[in-house]
Amino acid sequence: MSQPINRYKADLRDFSFLLFEQFGLGELLGEGGPYADFDEDTVKEVLSQVYRFAQDVTGPLNAVGDAHGCRLEDGKVFTPPGFKDAWEKIYEAGWRTLSVSEENGGMGAPASLGLLTEELLSGSNTAFMMYPGLTLGAAELLAEFATPEQRRAYVPKMMDGTWAGTMCLSEPHAGSDVGSATTTAAPREDGRYDIKGTKIYISGGDQDITENVVHLVLARIDGAVPGTKGLSLFIVPKMRADDGALADNDVQVASIEHKMGINGSATCVLNFGEQGECVGELVGTTPHQGMRQMFKMMNFARIGVGIQGLAVAASAYLNALEYARDRKQGSSIKEWKNAEAPRVAIIEHPNVRRDLLEMKAKVEGMRALIVKLGIHQDRIQSIAGKDDESVAYHQGQIDLLTPLVKAYCSDEAFQICERAIQVYGGAGYLRDWPVEQYARDAKIFSIYEGTNAIQALDLVGRKLGQGGGKNTQAFLGDVQKLIGAEKEREGYELAFKNLQKAHEAVGGSVMQFLGWFQGGQMANIPLTAERFLQMMSKLVIGWLLLEASVLADEKLGAGIESDAERAFYEGKKASGLFFALNVLPEVVAAARVLKTADASPLELRDAAFGPA
Repeated sequence: MSQPINRYKADLRDFSFLLFEQFGLGELLGEGGPYADFDEDTVKEVLSQVYRFAQDVTGPLNAVGDAHGCRLEDGKVFTPPGFKDAWEKIYEAGWRTLSVSEENGGMGAPASLGLLTEELLSGSNTAFMMYPGLTLGAAELLAEFATPEQRRAYVPKMMDGTWAGTMCLSEPHAGSDVGSATTTAAPREDGRYDIKGTKIYISGGDQDITENVVHLVLARIDGAVPGTKGLSLFIVPKMRADDGALADNDVQVASIEHKMGINGSATCVLNFGEQGECVGELVGTTPHQGMRQMFKMMNFARIGVGIQGLAVAASAYLNALEYARDRKQGSSIKEWKNAEAPRVAIIEHPNVRRDLLEMKAKVEGMRALIVKLGIHQDRIQSIAGKDDESVAYHQGQIDLLTPLVKAYCSDEAFQICERAIQVYGGAGYLRDWPVEQYARDAKIFSIYEGTNAIQALDLVGRKLGQGGGKNTQAFLGDVQKLIGAEKEREGYELAFKNLQKAHEAVGGSVMQFLGWFQGGQMANIPLTAERFLQMMSKLVIGWLLLEASVLADEKLGAGIESDAERAFYEGKKASGLFFALNVLPEVVAAARVLKTADASPLELRDAAFGPA
């Protein structure tokens, strides 16, 4: 049997540029701050080691997991070969708790570093990383909301990988309508609850990797009000610890989903309490706080999904780039009249070069967006308790950017993977190359953890108006500062003109939504919210890419001896200019379309959509 091959690729030079040249992480490291044990060299060494781990351990299992998938036998789920060993190694190395507080057993690393290590691990094997990813999210939720006794019982075992964790929201009849959940929780005399119901699409719902899985289950206590306000959150382990020994807790795997992608991740239908013996504990002591508590994990997961999108797209791009440099086909356009001209590498063809630069710009822009969010979190840590106004600003930006991270990065991931397949041509459609798996894996990102339509409604309906619109105004002000400082930079005049127009288009659309809300034209909100989320995402990325481009331009102007470094900065400069000249104009056009609020989809009667 041949050895599994790693296909995962990453660009660590871009990671260090973002952290230390663009976003100033170095200012927060060392003595006197929350990251006293970290300096620039330590951060770079961590990234290097995690990348090596991704190439040596998780990367080679990516195609293995896809080919083998998971199987259900006698009510138990079996994961692909090598997953259990990879689980043990990732926890032994400490990579799952890198940014977890020392109080909870972690290393206390900067959030921005943690996000980039997550890119490396998720990009190398998205399906495998679902298991430890959800476990970490569940553990951090319990660390914040559980009672001291619950924390002692569950959090250490989940943080060290002894036990796994999940989140259980969706039900067969409800889907994203979480408030329609019918899973019940009946009080017991011992203070616990009898849990009964069915949950679907539970990632990592069962596996043969750990001895126990701790499910966080949304359920309704008998007599609670309808809707989300009546939901409570419960700790429902697969195996409950009675008198110190693990015993079956009546959590049954009804089936596993056979999916388009992430086949190594067991997506389960779980039945709780079929035999009337499923026991759960209320998270904390106050009932009916389920959605507030679960949002902690959901926001964690939404950022994680954005990272998954970036991670898969980045590797798809770098694999396509390698193929384009190697594959020879056709002659140069410069020799178009010469029938005997030699074949050239396809990277010499103008359309392929355009595709590659677009993928490069979007990947770097998504990464900048995610690291920007992480730096906001790191700055909160550095000033907590010292400057409440600045903390509010940084938290406001995190809230505002989170739906963009989830939705834009997941939408673009699939598009970038599709474009990578196109660069390969027919070869990209074959499983001999990694990009077809990347595309299949990436499609789920725009659906789970709240579809991107839900993210758009969250952005427009909640986030734009938070703090009386203060967060949105602060964001627009930050973009305007760069425009004001650099709009006359030589060679950048049109780029910054386009950024200014996009800025005005987004600001105008914010006011348009305000008018619709005030005028009671509520149908226009879901009709146009996704278009607006794309607009705002492109504005953010155009801003961050141009900021990076200007930094690169300054470096090039100062003179660089290393050809590799010169090439890197030339690429950074080009990414920002390309996005500004080719993508930002779409924001202005989209604003015009948004303003019309074309109601034809609403006015068309159902029968007219097509035959029944």
